[in-house]
Amino acid sequence: MQKDLTQGNVTKTMLMFAGPMILGNLLQQCYNIADTWIVGQFIGSDALAAVGSAYTLMTFLTSVLIGLCMGSASVFSFYYGKKEEAQMKNSILLSFLFIGSVTALLTLVSFAGTDPILHLLQTPDSLYAMMRSYVTVIFLGVPFVFLYNYFSFLLRAVGNSVTPLWFLGIAAALNIVLDLLFVLSFHLGIAGAAAATVLSQALSGLGISLYTLLREPNLRPSLRHASFQKQAVAEVVRFSFAACIQQSVMNFGILMIQGLVNSFGPAVMAAFAAAVKIDSFAYMPAQEFGNAFSLFISQNHGAAKNDRVKAGTKSAFRVSCLFCLAISALVFVLAPLLMQIFVHASEVRIIAIGAGYLRIEGACYCGIGILFLLYGYYRGIGQPEMSLVLTILSLGTRVLLAYLTAPIPSIGVTGIWCAIPIGWALADAVGIITMLRQRNHSAQKTA
Repeated sequence: MQKDLTQGNVTKTMLMFAGPMILGNLLQQCYNIADTWIVGQFIGSDALAAVGSAYTLMTFLTSVLIGLCMGSASVFSFYYGKKEEAQMKNSILLSFLFIGSVTALLTLVSFAGTDPILHLLQTPDSLYAMMRSYVTVIFLGVPFVFLYNYFSFLLRAVGNSVTPLWFLGIAAALNIVLDLLFVLSFHLGIAGAAAATVLSQALSGLGISLYTLLREPNLRPSLRHASFQKQAVAEVVRFSFAACIQQSVMNFGILMIQGLVNSFGPAVMAAFAAAVKIDSFAYMPAQEFGNAFSLFISQNHGAAKNDRVKAGTKSAFRVSCLFCLAISALVFVLAPLLMQIFVHASEVRIIAIGAGYLRIEGACYCGIGILFLLYGYYRGIGQPEMSLVLTILSLGTRVLLAYLTAPIPSIGVTGIWCAIPIGWALADAVGIITMLRQRNHSAQKTA
């Protein structure tokens, strides 16, 4: 069910395309949210802290693969919009070989470096054994994360955002069932929650791979499509690595924040773990809308439809800001109640810390919504390096301010929470100014 994003009403086309992607990413969050809820409610706050910290680690690792797949999708959608099928198929083959090799290396490094990584995260001794048992199982799912995201982004690049949703929905439901079975019935503890996640990832990854290869012959390249010319390889590597580094830098910054949070002890760790799940779930639609917007821009850029690029950009900014304002209001008002989804009502201190985070950071979702659109815009027009610059600026500001202010007794963890929206705002300003300057320069050249 491929869709040409270069035709039809701009706003309607983007929303119809983005809808399944948004729902799909919300379902993907259910993998770890199910673990977090069950672990927090039935095993305890220490286990919740361990899963939350491990989630940040796993997010960093999978972000490498997601970034590579996301970058490749920009190449696929560009050639799809340009109607150059042979070039698209060659890019598909090259990127699969390239990202598959990175996946194998990443999996090996993860297992070999488990203990150094946990020490780097300043994991407390009381949580070390639990975290290690969880991540040892979770790392087995890395190859399946690659398969799902690769074929998901491939299908989305040609306008099919519905099929990935079906596979993810089935896998999310299976994850919840297996979580309950392994933790409550088989009493496998935190490792059981990890096993449920990996088995669900395997279903979604293998399932969507077989579907694409069997049902979408125009996306199934053979060796006759292989062209290892320097330009073709360089293009795939450039887009893939730019998006990969962007995602990795983003999540490495979060990982550094996690290490700082861990230094405040298990209560703050547990609060941060629960609040981040709520946080991610709240602004995830804006993130996926940004990814959909990127593919919309890429197809229209490939088709040389600059008017649709401009109209789509204006429409996307309006839609994203309206959504983020509404979500910010809800999160600010409901913060303590939202925390109780993951934390027992008796854990008053943990709920208060988490609510404080949500009311500071969650009030500023417009900042991250605009930033996601800027990332997508620059990838779509063939400037993935600019997305990386904005990410480094945002995360660098966040980490620097957090480490400078958190040690001050009168500020403490509040400094970590406040640093996040400040980083967003600075990157937004630079991204928007650069966009306007480029457009003015382009208009002057045309005149």
